[in-house]
Amino acid sequence: MADSEIEKHLSERSALLGQEKAQRHDYAFIQKMTPVAKTAATIISNIRKKELETFWTAPVPTAKHSDLKEVMFPGMSFALSRDRMAKTQLWKIISAMPKGCLLHAHLEAMIDIDWLIDQALEVPGFFISSPDALVPGECSKWSEPFVFHYRPGVSQDQDVGTNIWEASYTPNQFVPVVDAARTYPGGAEAFKAWAISRMTINEEEALEHHHGIADIWKKFQGCFSSIAGLFFTEPIFRRCIPRLLQQLHEDGIKYTELRLALSLGQPFYRSGSATPEPDFDYFLQCFQEEVQAYMSSPQGTGFWGARLIWTAIRAFDDESIKESMVQCMKLKEAYPTIIAGFDFVGQEDMGRPLIDLLPLCKWFESQCAERNLQIPFFFHAGECLGDGDSTDGNLVDAILLNSRRIGHGFSLYKHPLLIDLVKKKKILIEICPISHEVLRLTSNILMHPMPALQSRGVAVSLNNDDPAVLGHGQNGLSHDFYQVLAAFENTGLAGIATMAEDSIRWAAFEDEAHPEWLQGLEGSGAGLKTSRIVEWRAEFEKWCEWIVKEFGSENLG
Repeated sequence: MADSEIEKHLSERSALLGQEKAQRHDYAFIQKMTPVAKTAATIISNIRKKELETFWTAPVPTAKHSDLKEVMFPGMSFALSRDRMAKTQLWKIISAMPKGCLLHAHLEAMIDIDWLIDQALEVPGFFISSPDALVPGECSKWSEPFVFHYRPGVSQDQDVGTNIWEASYTPNQFVPVVDAARTYPGGAEAFKAWAISRMTINEEEALEHHHGIADIWKKFQGCFSSIAGLFFTEPIFRRCIPRLLQQLHEDGIKYTELRLALSLGQPFYRSGSATPEPDFDYFLQCFQEEVQAYMSSPQGTGFWGARLIWTAIRAFDDESIKESMVQCMKLKEAYPTIIAGFDFVGQEDMGRPLIDLLPLCKWFESQCAERNLQIPFFFHAGECLGDGDSTDGNLVDAILLNSRRIGHGFSLYKHPLLIDLVKKKKILIEICPISHEVLRLTSNILMHPMPALQSRGVAVSLNNDDPAVLGHGQNGLSHDFYQVLAAFENTGLAGIATMAEDSIRWAAFEDEAHPEWLQGLEGSGAGLKTSRIVEWRAEFEKWCEWIVKEFGSENLG
């Protein structure tokens, strides 16, 4: 081959790569990067390359057999790599990153399960019950459900001697949690380990991809019923909120929107009340008070706030969903700064598709307009493996219903026309990479379709979805940012920075009509977004300066 032909090929190759990069989601950000940020990007790239070639390829002893070696590789399953990634330089860098906002997370699945159980053992008035005896060794991982109860007015002495772990246990009889822990074989610590195993997805379950999505969702949904009896109690809930916000703040997150399903008739146990009621008004009052108290505290300095996205269960009937929508509007009127939007939750494949819920959505829109309420949609859609089925079709309806963001959007990459519409209508996709892996949409981060969206210029934010249940081991977004940065060559510093900045751009800090919302996305609005993006960029530059100072000498040249 003549030299001229090789030069022509190389020239055409360079031009194609340049054209492709110009379409990427982070192209505009790259054009504005300062010299310090570009240097930090080079340092991160060099560290990543070094660690992929050494740290993530060196065989290590397996947990069960020290004489056997387990093969490590970049992007391996999160359940196997979670603890190992914390030993890297890249983790230290990501942990210190200003991450913007967390836009997709389910509140009751954000609270560490071991901490919840500790509260039940510490706070007087907690009981446990089950429809059947919980005989150790005879319970499957999903059978024999159990429920926690808060009954401060009920004597904890009345059931002493009742053993929930023996076959003689009377079904549904309340047993004080402290007694259940004391009588469990092995004592309180063994009881905690048992409860955690039943209220989270463990490593083995996370890796059993051959069992399929429906299988893991059975365990996943079962976790929430046990969590509810602890979470929806005033003494624990009021402790949860400042603790959660502090965890997010420490991980570089300034603001969060938390999805919460209060449409189940779920009772809220007030402190000192022997009769639990589904008192949503008081629940939101507690939430608002705790958020405000945290933001006013020294620890909360600089935190921007937290709001709720009201959610209805998509599998419910029309009457139940309409009742939930009515509750949402009433509470929006009572707590306008708390309710940010509306969504449907639950396994998409097993629930009602948006096309079936369309009349309800249109009714809700008209009612909000009559009441002058701003409650935009932030729909889950496309959290599936299907192509052309009803769940996949939720993407079309979410777009046509003007959902301002789409939760998950996992199957969007299969639909080029819908990708163009998402870009045209300025819809952000809330990606939850670790959740997608644990819930068996993809076996590891390397197989995730997110890069297909980013290469087409789709705006994306990173989210943790249900970290306490899915086995993250901590709140925040460091794990998700690490997984993405380590897995994809094209991401780099600019890629993760763009996702952080876009999480601010698409956050619902305050109520906005749709024209105002679009102006804010374009950077021309009069709302809070402009100032908060400026604040984040200043923190980003300081972070880049720290990277250069801390890691530059060993990772440049």
